[in-house]
Amino acid sequence: MALDIRNSGLSDALVILGSAGLVIPAFARFKISPVIGFILVGILVGPNALGSMVDRYPWLYFVTISNAEAIEPFAEFGIILLLFSIGLELSFRRLWAMRVQVFGLGAAELVISGLLIGTALYLMGQAWGGAIGLGLALALSSTALVLPLAGTTSAIGRGAFAMLLFEDLALVPIIFMLGALAPTATDEGWNGLAEVAIAGGITIVALYVAGRLVLPRMFGQAARTKSPELFLAASLLVVIVASLATAAAGLSPIVGALLAGLLIAETEYHEEVDAITAPFKGLALGVFLISVGMALDLRLVARYWPELLAAIAGVMAVKTLVTMVALRLSGTRPGVAAETGVLMASPSETTLIVLAAAGAAGLIQPSTAAFWTTVTAIGLTITPLLAKGGRLIARRIEAKAGGPTEPADLGSVVSNGTVVVGFGRVGRTIADMLRAHDKPYLAIEADIDVVNMARAEGYHVQFGDVARSDMVDRLNLGHAKALVITMDDPVLSVRLTRRVRGWVPNLPIIVRARDAAHAAALYRAGATDAVPETLESSLQLSEALLVDLGVAVGPVIASIHEKRDEMRKTIKDAAGLEREPRIRRVRQAEA
Repeated sequence: MALDIRNSGLSDALVILGSAGLVIPAFARFKISPVIGFILVGILVGPNALGSMVDRYPWLYFVTISNAEAIEPFAEFGIILLLFSIGLELSFRRLWAMRVQVFGLGAAELVISGLLIGTALYLMGQAWGGAIGLGLALALSSTALVLPLAGTTSAIGRGAFAMLLFEDLALVPIIFMLGALAPTATDEGWNGLAEVAIAGGITIVALYVAGRLVLPRMFGQAARTKSPELFLAASLLVVIVASLATAAAGLSPIVGALLAGLLIAETEYHEEVDAITAPFKGLALGVFLISVGMALDLRLVARYWPELLAAIAGVMAVKTLVTMVALRLSGTRPGVAAETGVLMASPSETTLIVLAAAGAAGLIQPSTAAFWTTVTAIGLTITPLLAKGGRLIARRIEAKAGGPTEPADLGSVVSNGTVVVGFGRVGRTIADMLRAHDKPYLAIEADIDVVNMARAEGYHVQFGDVARSDMVDRLNLGHAKALVITMDDPVLSVRLTRRVRGWVPNLPIIVRARDAAHAAALYRAGATDAVPETLESSLQLSEALLVDLGVAVGPVIASIHEKRDEMRKTIKDAAGLEREPRIRRVRQAEA
């Protein structure tokens, strides 16, 4: 049987995979976010541009996407995988510690922004039900774009994540509320909202209990087979089951994906799961961005560009100011508050869902929904530009406030010295030892108060946040003698180690580890040495004990070194490293 190419979806796959192969390297070469590239591809090949010309030029079918609905499930899956990866970076302990920011800061930002935008629309003639729907829709910010740009561990990322997490949790209640506000609605809408809250709570508790009991055993069996395919299948199975369970309970599937990530993060297999699902997440996110570009109608933009420009500017101004004020009241630095506010200013991919719900409820007209859909698509397109603009604004604010700023050329400072990331208790001790032996160094620290105090005491410390990829690029680590990572952030330290090792294969990277499992993950990421705190404290206690018992210092030190090497070998064996790290092999070859 001959394959019907037009109905097989192969041409859409060709466009998507071809776009990824062209956009990612081309935009990376010019240090531009590929986010913009994927959206531009979506505009170009979508049904509002070249896709609309397929009837006249049939050959365009093979390089365009004329049916936007065909790729929507894949775009939704991209968002699910993104939330899953965010969950892998967290833990229930950290999430519980963030409860005040999520339900305090997040709720304040969403409600106040929605109220101000909705009030403005009501005063401009929009009916009050539609004004509420539009206000809440436009107050949402993009999880899919903001978190990859800001991360979840940087100062900007922590505040943004708290607000975005509340928005994701509030999405389904918002949709039910709009249904209850519909002109034809009855009290059943509010009763449905209560039923969803109860069913959703029971589902989340059931998933939590089942996950804690089942996941360690399931991934343990997958790990014993040493089959990457089985490990990947188990990971995707967990994500899909959790997403379907929360969707069946009336919640958003992204809540289930986040919960799946949190549960796996509590196991010892989270690093392997993160690494094995990363390519799928990136590709699926690219599909989502292409779908955003396809939603942008250039003819509508050309016809109503003054109104669209005014709408985008108004929405962004309100959200930026509300977010800045909320963060400042919570004690955030002025520069961080400004950068976060600008980054969170554009609408969200979930804005499109709320707009569709408001339209289905009869709260807004189809023409109104189309207008604000275009506003949302344009806002998503310029989000990477907002990130760069917010960074420049933050630097100026910090400079006027007298706070430290990142130097123009960190590479010249780093050259031929040791870079110490993190200047807490451990970083300060390392700096003291380097100074005692006249070794040049530069410490990078994201806490302004710590930087100011250290500079006053004569330490070479610069303000910077290594959670941002551009900051790591500017360190020019190819000219450094060594990199020491002392942060008490397991996820970020592994990610930074992997990034730097791929860029500078011969650089010695010494990393502080929490325990043996974290050290094994660091060795797999490419660390030259990973030093577990638990190991060193036990060795120091043993040394003090043996000396107090009258054993000579020389034999004690020798036995301590022997034990340290033995335990280090055990950790490397657990990490699957049978030979010495690449840096040592290179040094031996050079010798």
